[in-house]
Amino acid sequence: MDTEADTCRKDVVPKLVEAGWDTSPCAINEQRTFTDGRIVFVGGKARRGRQKRADFILRYRSDFPVAVVEAKAKYKHAADGLQQAREYAEILGLKFAYSTNGREIFEVDYTTGIEREISSYPSPEELWLRLAASENLDDKIKGHLLSPTYPDKSKPLRYYQEIAVNRAVQAILRERKRVLLTLCTGAGKTSVAFQICWKLWNSAWSAKSKNRRPKILFLADRNVLVDDPKDKDFSVFGDARFKITGGEISKGRDIYFAIYQAIAGNETRDGIYKDYAKDFFDLIIVDECHRGSAREDGNWREILEWFDQAYQIGMTATPKREDNADTYSYFGDPIYEYSLAQGISDGFLAPYRVHRIISDFDAAGWRPTKGELDRYGREIPDSEYGTRDFERVVAVRSRTEAFAAHLTAFMAQTDRFAKTIVFCVNQEHALEMRNALARLNADLMKEYPDYVCRVTSDEGDIGAGHRSNFQDIDNRTPVILTTSHLLTTGVDAPTCKNIVLARVVGSMSEFKQIIGRGTRLRPDYGKLAFNIIDYTGTATEKFADPAFDGDPIRELEETIDENGEIVAETDVTEDADTNGEEVHTGPVDIIDGVLPVDGEPYAPRKYYYDGGSVEIIRQLVYELDPDGKKLACRHLTEYTGDKVRTLYPNASELRKDWLDPVRRAEILERLEEKGIDAEALGESVGKPEADPFDLLCHLAYNAPLRTRRERAERLRKDEVDFFAEHGTEAREVLDALIEKYAEHGAAQFTLPDVLEIPPFNGWGNVVEIAARFGGGKAMREAVNELQKRLYNA
Repeated sequence: MDTEADTCRKDVVPKLVEAGWDTSPCAINEQRTFTDGRIVFVGGKARRGRQKRADFILRYRSDFPVAVVEAKAKYKHAADGLQQAREYAEILGLKFAYSTNGREIFEVDYTTGIEREISSYPSPEELWLRLAASENLDDKIKGHLLSPTYPDKSKPLRYYQEIAVNRAVQAILRERKRVLLTLCTGAGKTSVAFQICWKLWNSAWSAKSKNRRPKILFLADRNVLVDDPKDKDFSVFGDARFKITGGEISKGRDIYFAIYQAIAGNETRDGIYKDYAKDFFDLIIVDECHRGSAREDGNWREILEWFDQAYQIGMTATPKREDNADTYSYFGDPIYEYSLAQGISDGFLAPYRVHRIISDFDAAGWRPTKGELDRYGREIPDSEYGTRDFERVVAVRSRTEAFAAHLTAFMAQTDRFAKTIVFCVNQEHALEMRNALARLNADLMKEYPDYVCRVTSDEGDIGAGHRSNFQDIDNRTPVILTTSHLLTTGVDAPTCKNIVLARVVGSMSEFKQIIGRGTRLRPDYGKLAFNIIDYTGTATEKFADPAFDGDPIRELEETIDENGEIVAETDVTEDADTNGEEVHTGPVDIIDGVLPVDGEPYAPRKYYYDGGSVEIIRQLVYELDPDGKKLACRHLTEYTGDKVRTLYPNASELRKDWLDPVRRAEILERLEEKGIDAEALGESVGKPEADPFDLLCHLAYNAPLRTRRERAERLRKDEVDFFAEHGTEAREVLDALIEKYAEHGAAQFTLPDVLEIPPFNGWGNVVEIAARFGGGKAMREAVNELQKRLYNA
C-alpha cells in the first residue's frame, strides 16, 4: 500500500517539476520543518514537542515563499490534507495552498477565496501574477521586493521573521509612509530590521530617486539599543554606518544610528537633527517605539515630524493597549504580529514558571507604632503602608533582607550560578538589595568578587562592563545583577534563568519587556526555561489581564519562614488568591515634585525603617502548560484526566485505539505533547504497579484501578484457548512476555529487543525463538494478538 512518502516521491515532485518548480530560484522545499517544537516538561524533564512540518513549501525566490502543498496516501481523498494545508498556509502567510493524494489536486486561492479541484499545479509565474494582481505589485515593486536577504547560515530567518521582512518591504514599496511591526521580546526584531534595510539598500531603493542607495536612520532611546545592532547585526554594512553622538554629524554615510537624546533639543540648544534636511532620510526605523516616541506630547515626537517625508517603521513588543494607544494611532495597525504565546508554542522562546512570594508586610500592610523613629531619628507618619509604598515612601530594610534570603535559598536549591536580574524600586533599593545578597553569598563573593553587582545609571561605564559580562554566555560572573529600570530593555542575555521583581511594575508594556529578558533559549547552555520570582504581586496582576498573551499554568503554594526556608507545600485552586487574604498595597503618598532618577520617580520625603522582622509567608508557583493556557491549579491526576477526556470522550474509544500497538504509540506521543509521560505516570502519582491504560481510564473516567499483575492473571485465566493455539515452546515465550509485563510494563513487548535478555536469550537467538512460532511474521502476529487480548481482559 502506498504511503504519503510514496505520494510525494512518485507523484507530487514530478508534477511540480513539470510545472516549472524544480530549479532555483523557483525552489521546492520538501519536508520543510518551520517550528522548533514547543518545550514541554514531561516527568520533570524538558522535551521538545512535535515540530510543524510542511510536505512542500514552494518558493518563487529563495526567500519569498508563495505556496504550501500537503500530500496524502493514494487510498485517501485528495482533500483530506486541505485543513492542514490551510493551517500551514495561514501560519506561513501564504496565499496558495494545495492538498493532493497524487492523483487529484485541490487548490485554495486566498487571493480570490476560491477552492477548487485542478488537474495540474500552476507554474511559478502564474502564481506570481495572481499574487501581484491581488496586491498591486508592479514590475518596479517586484525588483526591490524580491531582492535577496543577507545570507546568514548561522542565523537563518525564522518563518515569522521572513513574513515580517517581506510585508514591511512590500508596505514601503506600496508607499505606506508609516508601518508598525509588533514582535514579542525575544523574537529577533533587530534581525528583522537589519534584513529590511539590507533588501532596500542592496536593491538601491530610494524614496527620492532611482538607483540611489537609501539613507536610513535607526532610532532608539538607549545607547545599548543602538550600539548592539550597529556593532553586530548591521556590521556587514561596514563603513556605510555612522552613529550620531557627541554633537558630531556626518552626511556621507548610508546607515545612521542615534538615540533621541543625542539629537533632540533642550532648553539651551536646538536639536542637531535639524542639521539634516527634512528629506535627508529615506527610511527611519524606530526601535521600541512604544516608549514615547509616538506620543503627541512626547519629547521626541518632533524628530519624527521633522523627517515626516521619510518612510517610518515602528517596532514594538507590546500589542495595542490603553497605555500605548498613541503608538498605534501614529503608526497605524501592525502589518504583522507575533506574540509571546506563539513564540513559546513554536518552541522559539522559553516557557516559564512564576513564583509569587508574599511577605507578611505585603499581605497585611505595615503600620508604625506611635512615635516610631526612622534611621535618621525622624518620626514616621502614622499610616498603613503597603507594597506600593515600600522603598518609595518608607524603606524597610528587613523586607529587602527577607527577599534576599529567599532568593539566595531558591538559587541554592536550583542553581547558584543561574544568571539572575533583580528589578528594584530605585537605585538606592538596588544597592540595598545588592549588599544584602552579597552578605548572604559571602562564600561565593570571596571567590568571585563580581558574583552580585548593581547595574544602574550611577555605575556608568563600570555598570556597563558588568552588564556586558553578564550577557556574555562564556563569562560565569556576574551571576546576579540588581537594577531598577536600566535593564528593562536592550539586554540580550540568553542564559538568564531568573527574573526577579522586587518592585511593582504598573505598565503592561514594561512588564512584557522585563519578562523578555528571560525568553531567549540556549539549550546548549542548559537554558530551556526560566523563572519569574515575584515579590510584589505584579506578575499575578498582569497574568490575570486578558490582554496578556502566554498565561502561566500551575499554582503550588509554598509556606516559607523568615529565613527563606520552605516549610510546607500544597496545591491551590485556579481562583485562589492569597488564601482569602487581600494583598494590601496601601496608599501611595507621593505628593511633592517628581524627579527622574534612572528613569524612575522618587519621593523627596522618604523614611528608613531598620527595625522589626519580615517573614515570607506564602509562595504560589505558576507554570505554562503545553497548550500555553492557564491550568486550573489541580493535581497532576486532575490535569491528566482532563487531557485524556479531551482526546477520548469515553473509555471504550480509548480502549479501541489502545488495542492497536501503532495507535497506542500515537496516543502516548500525543499525551507527551501535553506534558504527560504515561509510562512514568504511575510513579508520579504513587501508583507504580498500575498499567498506564488502567491509570488513564481511572483518572479520566473513574474506572476501577488494577495492577499489571491483576491484568496479567486475568489474561491467563480468560484466554486459555488463545494460549492453546500455540505449541509448548511458543507458549513458554508468551508466558514469559506476560510475566515481564507484570513486573515492568508494556515496553517489554518490544520485539526483537526483549528477546536479547533473560530468559529469552537462553532459548537461542531471535531466529531460533521465532521458529517456535513458525517464523518472524507469525511471532509478531502472536505478540500483537497477545497485547490486544491483554487489554480486553
